[in-house]
Amino acid sequence: MKMDHNLVDKLAHLSRLSFKDEEKERILSDMNKILSFVEKLDDLNTEGIEELSYVNDDLNVLREDEAQQTISKADALKNAPLSDSDYFKVPKVLDK
Repeated sequence: MKMDHNLVDKLAHLSRLSFKDEEKERILSDMNKILSFVEKLDDLNTEGIEELSYVNDDLNVLREDEAQQTISKADALKNAPLSDSDYFKVPKVLDK
């Protein structure tokens, strides 16, 4: 695969970027170098190698989701800049 100016322009539009002409030439050159480097992977002999879904066999170990009371309501409210007996008070941010 080779990059051309039209593809660079399309990618720039999709990524909401704009480039000067000399920058486009540099990007085009760099992208073609990257693609030719990646194409070298086609030369690898992968016969007999099993495909991997995951790189390692580790499993995600999750804990049980158990509700716990870790801080009392009074302790939580005592550090609030504004509060009443049961709630945090915050500035109004929405108008009806």
